[in-house]
Amino acid sequence: MRILLVEDDDLLGDGLQAGLRHAGYNAEWLRDGVQARSALATEQYAAVVLDLGLPRLDGISVLREMRAAGNATPVLVLTARDSTLDKIKGLDSGADDYLIKPVDLDELSARLRALIRRSSGQAAPLLRVGDLELDPAARRAWLAGQALDLPAKELAVLEMLMRNAGRIVSRGQLESALYGWDEGVESNAVEVHIHHLRRKLGAETIRTQRGLGYLLEKN
Repeated sequence: MRILLVEDDDLLGDGLQAGLRHAGYNAEWLRDGVQARSALATEQYAAVVLDLGLPRLDGISVLREMRAAGNATPVLVLTARDSTLDKIKGLDSGADDYLIKPVDLDELSARLRALIRRSSGQAAPLLRVGDLELDPAARRAWLAGQALDLPAKELAVLEMLMRNAGRIVSRGQLESALYGWDEGVESNAVEVHIHHLRRKLGAETIRTQRGLGYLLEKN
């Protein structure tokens, strides 16, 4: 899942990005509000982790502008501002959750999973499509009750397809979910991951829609 992290503190931002990537997220890190506004206007994210005290454009302004533009991406405010009035202001400006620094990375990951789950209309913590089951928290998947041996990238592709079961997911969407701006992407990287998944799930499980992308049927 592709996450936007907006944090101007270098030490904290570096730690948060590393922690989120370890938890299975493709976390892209920006350091000011103007950069965040630009990214949110042109890119798609599963969720945003947003500091409030940002240079050039504060977090509340970023939040209000994205909501005014109709951007419904879940936003978790992560800030040192801990007064009740600050929390009310953040939530009333469009935040979906509000956490105070310092934060436990396990709690942050759990809250992000909950936000992403709710935004996609999924109530249960486990993803299920036919005989496939995936636990985003444990980073594990099963087929007909049998554990699957999936590297991180394959698991991320499968999660993206399962969250969008019944809808076509383009190669560009998968690349965005898997790779950050600072990572080189081989031209056939997605095709390789899909090929390996088909070997493990069955050749007909993931369908190629020529010129459009990939489809996991919703049973």
